[in-house]
Amino acid sequence: MTDGNHEQGQGSEQGGGGFTGGDRERLPGRQRRRFPGISSRAYEHPADRSALVALRKLSGFDTVFKALSGLLPERSLRLLFLSDSVRVSDEQFSHLNSMLRDACYILDLEKVPAMYVTQDPKPNAMCIGLDEPIIVVTTGLVELLDEEEMRAVVGHEVGHALSGHSVYRTILLFLTSLALKVAWIPLGNIAIMAIITGLREWFRKSELSADRAGLLVGQDLQASMRGLMKIAGGNHLHEMNVDAFLKQAEEYEAGGDLRDSVLKIMNVLPRSHPFTTVRAAELKKWAESRDYQRVMDGHYPRRDEDKDTSVTDSFKESASHYADTVRTSKDPLMKLVGDIAGGAGDLGGKLRGKFGGGNGAGSAGTGSGPGA
Repeated sequence: MTDGNHEQGQGSEQGGGGFTGGDRERLPGRQRRRFPGISSRAYEHPADRSALVALRKLSGFDTVFKALSGLLPERSLRLLFLSDSVRVSDEQFSHLNSMLRDACYILDLEKVPAMYVTQDPKPNAMCIGLDEPIIVVTTGLVELLDEEEMRAVVGHEVGHALSGHSVYRTILLFLTSLALKVAWIPLGNIAIMAIITGLREWFRKSELSADRAGLLVGQDLQASMRGLMKIAGGNHLHEMNVDAFLKQAEEYEAGGDLRDSVLKIMNVLPRSHPFTTVRAAELKKWAESRDYQRVMDGHYPRRDEDKDTSVTDSFKESASHYADTVRTSKDPLMKLVGDIAGGAGDLGGKLRGKFGGGNGAGSAGTGSGPGA
């Protein structure tokens, strides 16, 4: 996607964190749109906002949040990465530094976050920190992705920074570690695990928002798809196909009966990220939507309007999103919820039929078991 009014090299020199003339050579050889003053509301998934609201209403969350905000060893965290990782700069991982500055320029993030590469064969990236966000990428990820795929990942993490997600991510990491240490205290562990479960639910939704930010930065849907596919299946791109990968997401959503729906919920609960095929399908859906096209055309909410944003409107948007999700979902549980909401049949009878193998449930389950 191009923008005839945007000179990418000149723009990055002015707003991308202080590029010099030589840095232009490391910028992509195509023009991409920039979004001055863009608010994170432009790309945030409705489920992200509603999950965060639900999290804040969780009993004890405010108390824990306020206590941890003053106790978390953020200085220690920064020193740890400074001492045992490689800080991205013009002298180290300069291509990542160019991507980082470029991403901050495109999303108009005023201060470029510190970024580190840490030795870990597992492909991963995160944005953490309370006062100021820190972006960390693993060597496994750097070695796995090509330049355009990596650009989407860097944009993903800059999106987390712009949305303020790093604060809650840091608390989630700390509480997960704390839960292991106090597992022998029954009541204490239950309280912490309730908050961890709420944080994980929100964070999974926030990943969908950050995937959208990555697409706004990279502006290459195929690169975003390839990156997610590689994270799922490794660096064997010649053996994989994006369309076939997306069909897996359709099969995952629609396959099986209510028992499979329950298993999906159980499988995702311990995870901090949504399943990769689901992320790919959600991102493709947004890329084909009118909302995405409006952002690309320059019609998006600005940060200076955030203070005037109506909480009621945000709730309505989230409620509308969930209603559409239930209405259009092929998942057996979601279809049942839709039927009940529409007054079609009684809950007890439908549950007995679905779980008891009636109405063809057994045959549906046979064709899409774990091995499918």
